[in-house]
Amino acid sequence: MTGAYLFPLVVVVALIAMSIKILREYERGVVFFLGRFQAVKGPGLIIIIPGIQQMVKVDLRIITLDVPGQDVISQDNVTVRVNAVLYFRVVDSAKSVIQVEDYYSATSQLAQTTLRSVLGKHDLDEMLSERDKLNADIQEILDSQTDAWGIKVTNVEIKHVDLNESMVRAIARQAEAERERRAKVIHAEGEEQAAEKLVSAAKMMEEAPTALQLRYLQTMANMSTSSQTSSIFFPMPLEMTRVFEALTGKRAEPSGSGGGNG
Repeated sequence: MTGAYLFPLVVVVALIAMSIKILREYERGVVFFLGRFQAVKGPGLIIIIPGIQQMVKVDLRIITLDVPGQDVISQDNVTVRVNAVLYFRVVDSAKSVIQVEDYYSATSQLAQTTLRSVLGKHDLDEMLSERDKLNADIQEILDSQTDAWGIKVTNVEIKHVDLNESMVRAIARQAEAERERRAKVIHAEGEEQAAEKLVSAAKMMEEAPTALQLRYLQTMANMSTSSQTSSIFFPMPLEMTRVFEALTGKRAEPSGSGGGNG
């Protein structure tokens, strides 16, 4: 008689154990009643009728998805290998179970194709210098397409853009040429500014001859105080050259007039 009562008791205890489900704070249970969607339950203690109700557990925490390296041909026909990391989470437990068979695998495949599609529309320079913009574009596309699955893409980050050796050398040469170009432009701008200052100084000295004399005296003083100077050149003042020009002109005029009279 004891065995006759023991077996039903064990069955009841087993059914109760199978009926009780405990869900953590970050978990939800999608409950189906005879195959039809009934409700989303949790967290806490959940009672499920075995054989009539079934529950699918869903994790609501952010999931980190490492997108494998993808071979991408840029718009300027450069082949690169790009990999990225994707962060997403489930915001609608019912959709993530009913609308897609495996939301993790589906999101991974969609991320790979979207990565190739978006990066293929940009040049290599944009891939290297405008990652924030590309990340935002990829995230927007993924988020709009996974919304029907109850998935929210929170962030996308491009980790690496790998180039072959020949392309790395070409980019290094391009960067060196760009640095040389900037150096020449800066040097030319400096020469232009110096020339403008010299022209301005010459005009000021022309308007005030005294300033030229003071500059001349200052130069002589600097040359006389220099201990490394072995020889000194004395420039001829402009007034003396003008006197010589005047005398030369006066001497040349009589000879020219005499030849005309003869």
